[in-house]
Amino acid sequence: MSLQQPTNPRWQRRPDGSTWGDFGPNDQLGRLNLLTPEKVRQGVAEVHEGLAFALSLPLDYPGGNALNPNRNPPVLRPLLRKGQVNFNCLLGGLEEGRTDVLSDDLAILHLQYSTQWDGLAHAGSMFDANGDGLPEALYYNGYAAGRDVVGPSDVCDAGVPAAPGAAVSTSAAHALGIEGMARTGVQGRGVMVDLRAHLGDARTVVGYDTLMRVLDADRVAVEPGDIVCLHTGFADVVLGMRKHPDPAVLAGSCAVLDGRDEKLLQWITDSQLAAIAADNYAVEAFPAKAGAAACCAALPLHEHCLFKLGVHLGELWHLTPLAAWLRERSRYRFLLTAPPLNLPGAIASPVTPVATV
Repeated sequence: MSLQQPTNPRWQRRPDGSTWGDFGPNDQLGRLNLLTPEKVRQGVAEVHEGLAFALSLPLDYPGGNALNPNRNPPVLRPLLRKGQVNFNCLLGGLEEGRTDVLSDDLAILHLQYSTQWDGLAHAGSMFDANGDGLPEALYYNGYAAGRDVVGPSDVCDAGVPAAPGAAVSTSAAHALGIEGMARTGVQGRGVMVDLRAHLGDARTVVGYDTLMRVLDADRVAVEPGDIVCLHTGFADVVLGMRKHPDPAVLAGSCAVLDGRDEKLLQWITDSQLAAIAADNYAVEAFPAKAGAAACCAALPLHEHCLFKLGVHLGELWHLTPLAAWLRERSRYRFLLTAPPLNLPGAIASPVTPVATV
């Protein structure tokens, strides 16, 4: 990583090949800046049938926590009303003469458990942005851990609280929170890359050369501002396990990108795509291919996209029905609408993407 311009109040040097500062000194959207009105019009131009495909898994999938021990399925609980269970609540028992039957509930929701967007504060890197020889924990465009993205130091202030009703928020992305992404609407032209059609359901680590063969075979063109969707079939395999995922089977299933392939990372840079969404877990191979020293990122594609370029990543989208419909008609483009929850300060969010064809 070397000295580059432009400089910024938060940094004097930026990572090689990054977009820091390119969209303004205080930018928090990254490549979403490429979702211009023209890109929305291009997406709308792909709508011929008026058919909509919902691209989200049920949010209680994959089931359990075998796929990721840190993330658990949603928990639904009823609210209280005047000290009573506010679920199938006969209001007449609380207020004389009322005929209402009311239900309210809450959710304890791990925001990256199922179909999701990774926000730009999800993955940062240690980088010497001041040129003083001391790497700092930074995120996209030089926003700093502890100053702009804050969290507790005490483990007691993390995880599900013992008394949810008395809980307070102990972390927040004051910069790069998911609400910035939500405000854009995340609408534009989606481009389907059907890896499953060419590679099947076997575990395949996809580098630049393989990806180019698939794009060429299907005559797929990725243009600046497109949202690229990678169909691998992984979400379909997860659905087939009916909330009892087998980690060993999933570890050997479906295509993943090779985050160690520098040519692939350079293509992501050069293509100027706006975002990447995949139906697999993590988009890239995790753990990444062996051979890299301990000095390198465990998730190199996350580092390249989220930290350097400002490219949001979607995971565990349900793309199979849409991919099949498009392939039957020799199409690959569609209108995509995929805003996350507008939850200020959140790192990531569930999403219910909708493709319209």
